[in-house]
Amino acid sequence: MRERPTRSDVTLKDLESPDWWRQAVVYQVYPRSFADSNGDGIGDLPGITSRVPYLRELGIDAVWLSPFYPSELADGGYDVADYRDVDPRLGTLDDFDTMAAALHDAGIKLIVDIVPNHTSDQHEWFQAALAAGPGSPERARYHFVEGKGPDGDQPPNDWQSHFGGGVWERVVEADGTPGQWYLHFFAREQPDLNWDNPEVRADFEKTLRFWSDRGVDGFRIDVAHYLTKDLREPFAPFSEVGLGENVEAHGHPFSDRDEVHDVYRAWRKVFDEYTPPRIAVAEAWVHRSRVARYASPEGLGQSFNFDLLLAEFDASEFRDVIQDSLELAAESGSSSTWVLSNHDVVRHATRYGLPAGSGRHAKDWVRSGGSPDDVDTERGDRRARAATLVLLALPGSTYLYQGEELGLHEVGDIPGDARQDPTYFRTGGAEFGRDGCRVPLPWTKDGPSFGFGSNGAHLPQPTWFGDYSAAAEEAAPCSMLSFYRAALALRETLQTDESLTWIEHPSPDVLAFERPNGWRSITNFGAVPVDMPDGEVLLASAPVDGSTLPGETTVWMR
Repeated sequence: MRERPTRSDVTLKDLESPDWWRQAVVYQVYPRSFADSNGDGIGDLPGITSRVPYLRELGIDAVWLSPFYPSELADGGYDVADYRDVDPRLGTLDDFDTMAAALHDAGIKLIVDIVPNHTSDQHEWFQAALAAGPGSPERARYHFVEGKGPDGDQPPNDWQSHFGGGVWERVVEADGTPGQWYLHFFAREQPDLNWDNPEVRADFEKTLRFWSDRGVDGFRIDVAHYLTKDLREPFAPFSEVGLGENVEAHGHPFSDRDEVHDVYRAWRKVFDEYTPPRIAVAEAWVHRSRVARYASPEGLGQSFNFDLLLAEFDASEFRDVIQDSLELAAESGSSSTWVLSNHDVVRHATRYGLPAGSGRHAKDWVRSGGSPDDVDTERGDRRARAATLVLLALPGSTYLYQGEELGLHEVGDIPGDARQDPTYFRTGGAEFGRDGCRVPLPWTKDGPSFGFGSNGAHLPQPTWFGDYSAAAEEAAPCSMLSFYRAALALRETLQTDESLTWIEHPSPDVLAFERPNGWRSITNFGAVPVDMPDGEVLLASAPVDGSTLPGETTVWMR
């Protein structure tokens, strides 16, 4: 096996290329859990800036920054009180500019989260709507309606929220009497905006320009399929419409409606005002037949593929997902996106270490107590390395979630009194939510928060975190961090065009394909070693002897 390259051996991608995003490696930073610069237990923008050298050495092309806006944290920052400012607990606009400049100086692009479906109930618009009363222009920015029943004390329909309970919340009017109901498909602190209102559309275009003018290179669009809604009566019962995800749903009352693309065509005109054009990627849980519209050049340009988040560690499942995603990319003219973990799901090292067949049901493990004793961490780590090499060998962009490069596992056993996810509280503890993948990162082997900050962390870190810290892995040649650095550096020297050719293998447990320049990725998803073809081994996820490929191992060859 040849000597592994380091990031300093390769040339940074051209920051001015309009196609930089097509095969980029994007690293998701969840700001409140990345690095705390002032010891208040919450990660912040200066903390991110302090870790730019780490990100540069890792070898990523872009950072995707989850919400950092003023927020009451009813939903981890996705309840935005001001779209054109920074939460004072996380820093200032000057801190944002400093961070953006540091990233750009390191050759790293910056993508920020935009949350257009709903605001915080603390947003000035919603506060004005409460004060103004029924029928006012202020309320027309949201969805306020009268209740059912003789006293209007029944919700308008039986639709259910993603976080449990109904989607309607009744307000108390300025005179103290019970009043209208407003729509919220997530937490009640997140009232849905009315995208039929021209004022709403104009204000978000202003927000896109605000951040683009500050040097932001792109936007990740939260629940991009939910914006436009049809609230004309009679309402279809919830048993018929569900939550509208992965449903072929032209005419669905609140999900994936055709008119949402009018919004994104207007946004594309804003993006194209800049050189290079700003990019966008949609979070759109929609039927495969409708994905291409979000990823089209006239729209957002790219859409997330989440299918691998639900796939078992299985060759046929991976191949089906990959082939389907490549076909969708060809249909839209975009490039595929590949992701194994993010801020909403159980970390993949843990999913792969759970008993067979339970990976896609990892939330059941959390619900049952999330004991680390249930996880085969050695197997989870081995499979995580193998799956990572598969993703990084594929044409398209790869999205990494903070901490996966350390091999972090899910913290499933957070006590109830320390949890923060609204799902936990809205369901009375029946659903434990997403806190386990949002625990602050460990940077050092010990200390009050393993180097996250000087005075503890906002979610409890387990004692085993120190062994997974950046400091513990920094100098270890076989660590997960060293593995990610080597894979990312090598990937940059190998990736050219976006073609892929499948290589058939007699074993159903083997997934193999060839990329341009004659390099191949071969993965043995099974437990039994298989014969390995002759060739130069560029990188392997586990030790190989040159003639056989061990189980649960990926090798790059030429």
